[in-house]
Amino acid sequence: MIKEDSTVKYIKELYRRWTDARKDWDTDARNDIDFYLGNHFSADELDELQTRNQTSVPMDRLYSAIEQFKAIVTSKPPKFSAIAREDSDVRVSKVWQTILEYIWDISDGDETFKQVIHDYAVTGLGYFYAYVDKESDYGRGEVKFTHLNPFRVAVDPNARHRYFDDASGIMVSTIFTKFQLGDLYPELLEIPEGEDKPLIDSIESELDDDDYPSAGNSRTKGSYTPDVVKDYDFGAGAEKYRLIEYYSKIKVNYYRIANSETGQQTIISPEKFQEFINDPIVKRKIKLKLIDFVEIPQTRIKLTCILGQIVLYEKILETDIFPIVPVPNIWTNTPYPMSDVRKNKDFQRFLNKVVSLITSHAQASSGLKLLIPQGSVHDIEELERDWANPNATIEYDPSFGEPHFPSPQPLASSIMQLPQLIERYIDLNMGIFEMMQGQSEAAPRTYSATMMMEDLGQRRSRSKLRDIEGSLRRLGRCIYNLSKSHYNFEKTFRIVQPNNDLTEYTVNKRLYDDKNQELQAIENDLTVGQFDVRVIGNSTMPSNKWGEWEIYMQAYQAGMIDRFEALKKTEIFDKAGVLQRTDEMAKLQNMLQQAEEQIKNLSGDLQTAQRETVQSNQKVEVEKFKGRLKEVELGQKANSKIQVGRLNDAVKLEQQRLRKHAIEDDKAKK
Repeated sequence: MIKEDSTVKYIKELYRRWTDARKDWDTDARNDIDFYLGNHFSADELDELQTRNQTSVPMDRLYSAIEQFKAIVTSKPPKFSAIAREDSDVRVSKVWQTILEYIWDISDGDETFKQVIHDYAVTGLGYFYAYVDKESDYGRGEVKFTHLNPFRVAVDPNARHRYFDDASGIMVSTIFTKFQLGDLYPELLEIPEGEDKPLIDSIESELDDDDYPSAGNSRTKGSYTPDVVKDYDFGAGAEKYRLIEYYSKIKVNYYRIANSETGQQTIISPEKFQEFINDPIVKRKIKLKLIDFVEIPQTRIKLTCILGQIVLYEKILETDIFPIVPVPNIWTNTPYPMSDVRKNKDFQRFLNKVVSLITSHAQASSGLKLLIPQGSVHDIEELERDWANPNATIEYDPSFGEPHFPSPQPLASSIMQLPQLIERYIDLNMGIFEMMQGQSEAAPRTYSATMMMEDLGQRRSRSKLRDIEGSLRRLGRCIYNLSKSHYNFEKTFRIVQPNNDLTEYTVNKRLYDDKNQELQAIENDLTVGQFDVRVIGNSTMPSNKWGEWEIYMQAYQAGMIDRFEALKKTEIFDKAGVLQRTDEMAKLQNMLQQAEEQIKNLSGDLQTAQRETVQSNQKVEVEKFKGRLKEVELGQKANSKIQVGRLNDAVKLEQQRLRKHAIEDDKAKK
């Protein structure tokens, strides 16, 4: 037998103390689970109800209230997101946003989140658990998260912080069978050198394998919880072993390096510091006081895993946040919060009692009791048989008195209203109302009033959601820290959006010089520095899509937002495709409009040119006609001159002839 390690002894003692301090909370939380499953009565209460001939069927209002609360809080799937605090960190914030969304998807985040909300509502405490799955991605590992059963987690009872930041440690207990351990750690099934049996046979098995409290109420609903099925397998290889993961805080010395030549400061881990300090060039610069360094203690989480009496492994996680993130419901400033079931358990008992009394009165009213004088009937059993026969003739001795029926007192109308009043109190405590469950009778008559009432009715759930989002942010920060240390190799993260868009980023991508193949730079290096990004989560509350769409449509019509912002609130599947096609249509319409304007302009120019051509042609014809008219005019003038000359010549000839005749006449007279 292997000797028990001192560290194992210390952790086991601590685990025993912390679980003993949590016993009362375990009992109450287990009773809350019974009430959620419909097991409202203990064995003694069931026996008492049977002796009174009363029904043991509960009027289960808590189950529907819890389910409605879960439906409201998990209506929309949450997502991790990272936003930059300043403009210089925008690109790296998009890289981290893609990484966080990738981790959410590979961890089945929607289902895990709903299971945590279930534990949050029923037991009062849910747990997220961030870890590194070493087998994923063909051995390179992936950062993932899951949920933990709250009964498996043991917390320092002295913790007073909401997220257990001030706790000295947190433990996670897991009960494995021999075969399960062999699957997880095959080295335990190997036979060490010099031994004749596997290592696991030398480890102490766990006899008290109770990581789930036993039920306090009777299993009237046949609920098969872990405490019921734990002993179903009792064959070979079913031996139970308890594996405890102990997370504690330690101080790790980091080093801040200041380079006076470049003016840069970097933070390096102790492992890298040894390589850095042994570099001859660095040693020379330190002597010349060109490089200075300061030792800085930082808080880190140490994981110690024990199995039986041995320490299975130890490692230091590169995070200052416990990877076990609590989601407390009704916080009591202790690691033992209350649940919504526990808050309404007395109302549920009251409702069961009222319904039982009403049912008993109905039984008494439907089956009247017959009171007969003693000695008036010889055989009571025969009387009971004959009483069931409607045509029976029954003899009795009237000298003892006549039989009579005692009439039960009628129930007051206020008693009949009690169940509905109690149900309203349960809904009020849970922050849900009948209208939110789809009952039209409880809704206002107008559409706007219904939308306003629905929005006001979600304020209680929104307040609880803010507390849950605080735990989601802490989980995101823890995953951010684990991712920085784990993803130190080149890896491409791909996220497929619902509209089939692909977002892709490659981290730690080494860029080399094409000529001498020297390393030039590392693109998206996650291992260097603390990036100035904030990890946030989106709201998971339901919303009225028609009301939202109406508001966004009015804003779009008023020109306050663009069509892309309005389209995001619709149920259209391929939003990116619609926007792309809309943009293409808009571009084509603009091109067509431009072409039409150009054609219009060209048509106008053509008409102008045609008019100018016609006008020029007309001018040419007119000029030609003017030239012909000028020629005619000149010809006429020339003809006129000729005619005038001829006429003048004729006149002159005639004058000369007349003068000659006159001279001749004068001579004749003489």
